[in-house]
Amino acid sequence: MTNNVKQIVLRNPVHLLSFGFGAGLSPIAPGTFGTLIAMPIYLVLTSFSTIIYVLTVAFMFCIGCWASKQTADALGVHDHPGIVIDEIVGYLATMLFVPVTWYWMIFGFLLFRLFDIWKPWPIKKVDRQLQGGVGIMLDDLLAAIYSLLSLHIVVWSAQYI
Repeated sequence: MTNNVKQIVLRNPVHLLSFGFGAGLSPIAPGTFGTLIAMPIYLVLTSFSTIIYVLTVAFMFCIGCWASKQTADALGVHDHPGIVIDEIVGYLATMLFVPVTWYWMIFGFLLFRLFDIWKPWPIKKVDRQLQGGVGIMLDDLLAAIYSLLSLHIVVWSAQYI
C-alpha cells in the first residue's frame, strides 16, 4: 500500500469507513482483516433486537455502496483491495439469526471468507459486471447469502447429532 493511498484514506472519514476503520490498510489479506473487524460489531449488534440488527445491516449496506464508490473514485481503482466495508457488511449478513457462540462466529467467518474468495456463480458474474458502489457491495452480500444458508444448514443439523 503506497503512502499516497494511506494519506488519502486516513485524512477522509468516508475513505476511513470504506477501509474498515483502517483494517483495509493491512499489507496482507485486507479482506480477512476487514472481516475480523466485523466480529466485535456483530457481538454489539446481537445485544439489540433482530429488527434493529437487520435494519442496521441494511443501512450499512446502503452507506457502504455510497462510501465505497467515493473511495474507489478517489483512488482511481474500481474495487481497491483495501475497501473492506463490503466484508464487514457481508459478515454481519452471514450471521443473521445464528446462535451467538464463539464457534458459530468462527465457522461463519470461515464460510464467508471461502465464498467471498471463491465467488461461485453468480457472485463472480456480479463482481465482473456491476460497477460502482453497488458492484463493490453486492458480490459480498451474495457471498453472505451462500454463507448464511450453509451456516444455517450446519446449525440446524447440529441439533440432531
